[in-house]
Amino acid sequence: MAQIHFYSLFLMAALYIFAGISHFRNPTFFLKITPTWVPAPEKVNVLVGIIEIALGILVLHPPTRSMAIYGIIALLIAVFPANIYHFQKAKKKGKHVLGTLIRLPIQGVLIWWAWSYL
Repeated sequence: MAQIHFYSLFLMAALYIFAGISHFRNPTFFLKITPTWVPAPEKVNVLVGIIEIALGILVLHPPTRSMAIYGIIALLIAVFPANIYHFQKAKKKGKHVLGTLIRLPIQGVLIWWAWSYL
């Protein structure tokens, strides 16, 4: 069980690092799903990318792991409105509705997964 927990941590780190890099590789995707009320969406996109990469790295180091876990949980809560917005947009267009709907409860799973390392 400890080995699974160990590999799961690396998977989590890789997920956030990959997601963070994606903000730089494909900013158009993230800007399209950014709610209209978010100020300076380009800057927010870059900031979120940097935060995700940093949290992915920090979660691997025991001295910074707890702080990173709380950061991941806070980030997941902070971006949840964007996921709702993305779902509403998909529903309106009639495209990718199921995928964006499934993504909403996945946020809870990701929070639980991070919480399991505290």
